This record gives sequence, C-alpha cells and structure tokens, in this order.
Amino acid sequence: MVYYSGYLRRAGIVFLGLFIFWLILVGRIFYLQFFNFFFLKEFASRQHQVHIELSPRRGNIYDARLRPQAINLNVDSLYAVPSQIEDREKVVKQLSSILSLDTDYLREKLSRKKAFVWIARRLSDQKAKEISDLKIKGLGFIKETKRVYPNGYLCSHILGFANIDNVGIEGVELFYDNYLKGKPGFGLFLRDARGKILDLWEKVVLPQNGFDLVLTIDEVIQYIAEKQLDIVFKVFRAKAASIIIMDPFTGEILAMANRPTFNLNDLKKINSENMRNRAIADMFEPGSSFKIVTAAAALEEGKVNENDKFFCENGMYRVANHILHDHQPHGWLTFKEVIEQSSNIGVTKVAQILGPAIIFRYAKLFGFGSILGIDLPGEVKGKVKPPHQWSKTSIGAIPIGHEIGVNALQLVSAISVVANGGFLLRPYIVKEIRDEYGVQIKENRPQVIRKVITPQTAFRLKEILTGVVENGTGKLAKIEDIRVAGKTGTAQKIGEDGRYVHNRFVASFVGFAPADHPRIAMCVIVDEPHPYYFGGVVCAPVFKKVAEEVLNYLETYSSPKEDKPIKENIERLVSTKNESE
Repeated sequence: MVYYSGYLRRAGIVFLGLFIFWLILVGRIFYLQFFNFFFLKEFASRQHQVHIELSPRRGNIYDARLRPQAINLNVDSLYAVPSQIEDREKVVKQLSSILSLDTDYLREKLSRKKAFVWIARRLSDQKAKEISDLKIKGLGFIKETKRVYPNGYLCSHILGFANIDNVGIEGVELFYDNYLKGKPGFGLFLRDARGKILDLWEKVVLPQNGFDLVLTIDEVIQYIAEKQLDIVFKVFRAKAASIIIMDPFTGEILAMANRPTFNLNDLKKINSENMRNRAIADMFEPGSSFKIVTAAAALEEGKVNENDKFFCENGMYRVANHILHDHQPHGWLTFKEVIEQSSNIGVTKVAQILGPAIIFRYAKLFGFGSILGIDLPGEVKGKVKPPHQWSKTSIGAIPIGHEIGVNALQLVSAISVVANGGFLLRPYIVKEIRDEYGVQIKENRPQVIRKVITPQTAFRLKEILTGVVENGTGKLAKIEDIRVAGKTGTAQKIGEDGRYVHNRFVASFVGFAPADHPRIAMCVIVDEPHPYYFGGVVCAPVFKKVAEEVLNYLETYSSPKEDKPIKENIERLVSTKNESE
C-alpha cells in the first residue's frame, strides 16, 4: 500500500507537470494566434516577400518637329539583402573598387537590418556586368530607367535635368515635373530561402508613365543660335552671353541659349553658375536697346514725328548736375536720325517733351518690370522705377536704358511688339503635352497680354528701326536682299560701389527679319566683351549670321502654312481676349 501510494503521488506530480506544460503551450499558442498574429505574419512575409517600388517612365521631351531631346534608357540598379552577405568586408572592398564609393558608406549600407537596401542606382552596363560576374550572394539587380539627353549641351538651360529619383531640378524638367514624372507603382515579389528575388509576384500595381512634352524649340534653329553664340562668347572673351529667337506673331520661343553652358549628361563637372538660365534670370541695364520704348511713346502720343529736328549739342548736354554724352558728336538730327544714330542727347530731349509719367507707362506696357509668364522657372520681372522715385537726372538716364533692369526675354518680347503690329504676347516654350500613345493632353496657344501701340505706330517705328540697320549703328546686322529692323545697345555696368565702371559693358542687339514680313525676332546679349564692347560691333554680326541661316532653314523646311506669318492670328487672339473681358 505504501508503495502504491507513493506511485500515485509521483504519477500525480507528473500529470500535474504535464498539465501545466499543456496549459503553457495552449496559452502560448493562444497568445501567438490572437495577440502576435500580425507581427508573425509580417515577419514571415518579410522572409519570403520583398516590397519594391516600380518607377514610372518619365515623359520624353521632343522639339517642335518631334526630334527627341530627353529620353529614358533601361539600366540596372544594384540592391542588397544585408543579412545574406557572408563576407561583408570583402564585399565592401570589391564594390568600392568597381563603384568608386566610400568604404564607410558601403559598410553602413550592408550593416542595416533591412531586407532590401539600394546600393547604387542606374549603373552603366560595364559596372553592372563586373558586379554580376562576382556572383556575390545577397546582391541583385532591378531594371530602372535613366534620363539621357541625346544632344548633350544643346538646349541645356531649356531642358534642365531630373535627379536620380525622377524629380525635375531645372528647366522644363522642373516646371512640368508633375506632368513628366508619372505615378509610381509597386510589386510584392517572392524570394527563395537565400533571399534571391524571383520572377514571381503576389501583387503588382503598375506605374503610370509620365506625359511627353513637345517644345516650341526647333533643334536646328537652336543649333544655329548656339553655334554663333559660342563663337562670340569665345572671340570676345565675354563673361556671359545669351540669345533668344521668338516667333513675333505667336510668342513661341524657337531658340534660347546661354554661355557658359553645361553638358546635361555629365552633371558632376558643372557648377550652379553655369546652370542659371541667364536669358530670363539675369537683370541688366539695356542701354540704347531700350530707346525703342521712348521712340514708341513719342510716336504713339503724337508728340514727335519722324522729321522733327533736335539739336544734339555736339555731344555734350547738361541734365541737372550731370553731363550727358553721345558716343560721337552730333549737331541737328531728325527724330528718325536720332534713333538711327542712337543719340543719347536727342532721345533725352524727346523724353523731356514726354515727361516721366509717359515714359514709365510705356515701359510697363511693353512688359518691362513685369513677369511675362514664360513656362520656365527663374524668370525675373526686372525693375522700372515709378516717376516719384526718379531723381533730377533720371530723365536723362531711364529713357536711354539706364537706371532700369531688364532681361533678354523682355527685350525680345518688346521688339516683337513692333514686329507684329503692336501686341505684347506671352512667351512660351512648350507647345503641347501628350500621353505615351501620342494623344494630346494639353496645348499651349498664343496669348495676347495687351495691346501696346497701334499698328500705324508699329509700322512707323519699324521703318525707323530699319534705318538703324541700313544707315545707323546697326549696319553689321544688314543681310543682303533682306530688310532688317533692329536696335543696338551698349550699357556700362554698375560696380560694387554703386558707380558705373568704365571698362565693363553689356552689349546688345534686338531686331526682327524680314522687316516687311517678320518671321523671327531675336535678342543677342553679350556681357563684358573684350576688347570691343559696342552692341553694333559685337552683337549685330551675330544677329546677321543667325538670321541668315534660320531664314534659309525656314524657307526650305517650313510648310506653306508655316511660311507666312499669319497676322490674322493676332486679330483673332485680340478678338478672343476682348470677348473674354
């Protein structure tokens, strides 16, 4: 009995132990099932699945004739599963040698407690092959797209660029980023026990590709403009230079370029200064190019006619406590000759007849001191002082293009007013937006900002500006058998002390051709040319060479509809604007 009793006691203890163990086991299962279910499920998913963002194709950018300016190439991007890396230090050294990456950077990446880590994005084919040949466990590749610019330097300030994460940084890449970038998708890809991603997925949401842009820029016209700009920039050892070519009847920008420039496919070798689109972002005093505003105001207000004579004081004229000079002495000149010979004294005497209020009003009408609204980032509005801020000497400065800040876009828009019969148009650089199948999503159309002068005044001013090229300071812009209208400009720059510097100038020429039936308006700006600095010497020849080639190209390759500037288009735009108002 004693033995039996001891047996029962031992059996009870064992049973109790088993029962307690069973309760713990059931409790654990209950806990895992009901309280830790989501954690374990996610943990298992991480072991056998990997969540990868699927990048959309960034929209392509084309010129006006659908020649590609920005496209995408499929390339390999390298990722790692850190837990699968066996000899970390060896891998760090191998990758550092191939990718030229810092070892500390790679070591930190491969030490992360994550199931997926990007190591290097958008590799060249050669580097991807070198890494693939190493057959390192825990490394893999995913196809992504790389932004490529087929023409390198061409259109660099217009296009801008996108970074490695498909985000636009400069130019139209930035301005139209929401259209270009698309929407990313994602995929839940399966992987094997070694962590290798398989070509199997549980769920995929496909990305929405970005829209394509069609520019107003013509690649050939852009090349012609950049070639001549590059020559003048180097020959005259200039600090900077800009050129813009516009269709004066639509506001379409046919070419826009700056020097210095940069290669869109080699961004590591450039600085931020070279990236700046000086044609719209740099403000400068235009000098005599601005005299078209004073001349237009005088004609429009009926204060002066072409044959009125002004005594130009033989080159010296006192305005308040300042002595105003002409670049060469003149006696009596007609108003037409005052503009042709670019007499500062003659224009100042005209301005004294008009008064500050009228000069200011017409400067604003022509678009100076305002944003014109081009679809590019970085446009500055410039500076035009209202009459109450004028000093006693301002009447002898502002009407001839001093004490005022403008950009090249405003100058080419202003000369376009004269070319098209008196209307200020919104300049634009993207003609339309399309989806990847070529279906139009959005179209930019010509838009009249305001009427500036009457067609009669525009015609009279056009004849005066034609005289500038045929008889005056712009003779080097003259083209054989083609009438050209334009205006030269030469302005001293202001130094750090606020005074004009005698050996630093901005040279300019604005004009359009043919004068009778304008096809193009153009502005050429050269900052600090040496040794010559007059706009008629430095910039007028650039206008001549570019205009000759561009007009020949347009004559050869334009369709009959495109060949003739449609003046009715302006009338239609004005009619539409009036109806909307």
